[in-house]
Amino acid sequence: MPYILVLYYSRTGSTLSMAQSIARGVEQVTGIEARVRTVPSVSPTSEQTEPEIPEDGAIYCELEDLQHCSGLIIGSPTRFGNMAAPLKHFLDSTSSLWLNGNLINKPAAVFTSTSSLHGGQEATLLSMMIPLLHHGMVLTGLPYSEQALMRTQSGGTPYGASHHAGDNHAPLTEDEQQLCQALGKRVANLALKLNKDN
Repeated sequence: MPYILVLYYSRTGSTLSMAQSIARGVEQVTGIEARVRTVPSVSPTSEQTEPEIPEDGAIYCELEDLQHCSGLIIGSPTRFGNMAAPLKHFLDSTSSLWLNGNLINKPAAVFTSTSSLHGGQEATLLSMMIPLLHHGMVLTGLPYSEQALMRTQSGGTPYGASHHAGDNHAPLTEDEQQLCQALGKRVANLALKLNKDN
């Protein structure tokens, strides 16, 4: 069964909630499934500090998960207008996939969560797009035909799904959930179309 890899890093659970909502959107498309994976935290020391298998939540992503996906949606909390170091660290380890062209022409999208409304959501989304472009992936965002994009009072951009968690780690709004699911559905439908054409 073809799958969309929903790959994320989350510290407080907001980005995880987005990943789960995006996966629900993917699962609404017949003929494809969602595979949710995370990445471990990074340590300033060179010793392993995380268990091989997380105690809860999604399991850690392997390069094979990425290699065999039909599409990719990656998400990170915002860190000074950039993706978090653990996700960047994982993406930096994908040069073997780049050398083999394993991700060329596969659809991809991005998502993020911030504690402040203007804390760099769009810059973070753009930062996550750069390695995907190097991999030759086909980037997609959210079109303004998604009505929630026009009415949202919190997260939501044409660059990808976003969430304003605030300092209190607010749950996803209804508009944010709709946009996450729309992004998942869009990438899943594109993946099926692109695979059909190949």
